Amino acid sequence: MGELLHTARVGDADETVVFLHGLFGQGKNFQTIARGLEPEHGSLLVDLPNHGESAWTDRVDYAQMADAVAETIRAQVRGAGADDGSPGGSITPVHVVGHSMGGKVAMLLALRHPELVARLVVVDISPAGANGTGEFEHLLGALATLDLEALTSRADADAALTELIPNRTVRGFLLQNLRREGDGWRWRANLDLLRASLDVIAGFPGTRRASFDGPVLWVAGDRSDYVRPEHAPTMRALFPRVRQLTVKGSGHWVHSEQPDVFIQALRVFLGQG
Repeated sequence: MGELLHTARVGDADETVVFLHGLFGQGKNFQTIARGLEPEHGSLLVDLPNHGESAWTDRVDYAQMADAVAETIRAQVRGAGADDGSPGGSITPVHVVGHSMGGKVAMLLALRHPELVARLVVVDISPAGANGTGEFEHLLGALATLDLEALTSRADADAALTELIPNRTVRGFLLQNLRREGDGWRWRANLDLLRASLDVIAGFPGTRRASFDGPVLWVAGDRSDYVRPEHAPTMRALFPRVRQLTVKGSGHWVHSEQPDVFIQALRVFLGQG
């Protein structure tokens, strides 16, 4: 077994919801949503590879990320597999919620390891290539301008990025990846690798499994263009039991822009028999 991903638990209910964040994110981004699912559901907040407290890798590969999540679920969720992670253990499937990049990992997880997934929620992303990487290239380029050796505080970093990233919320989100260590600063996320891998991150790999037969909720923000009508046939082919929900007043970050609506949608979907 490889190195397990870093996780944090919220609640201790028997039913588990596994949350997978997007690019530049961390598992803790879903802490508010996880709290909103208590007491019926406990949650496992996962740091994907090259993010948060999880290990860095030498390349970005969606199938490898999905397999790493599967290993972590088997090891850390009660009843999710044999003690050694091998086939044949007692399996209690989990619910999986993935946003953006994490939504692609979640889809691959369900397709490659369907025995682990009871219900799947895909948030504002499609099983298709994105329409370019310019925005993310700009953000990563902006972060690369920071001289970490010269920084004295997070406020200094925020001020230095104001011109390149005018949106205060976006700056705050990105700067969650800045970590103080001793007398200096370092990035939690593997920014160099992520920047070099934007084409891979924007894409969606082929799959060896034709479809996942469990219930799927496909959530989109009405002000976002990551979920488009032309994506629906592919989504239905891979996930025949998919239903779509469009959240009004939301862009790409549905769970942070409309948290109450998002929590209610999850409670309804996950509570169904």
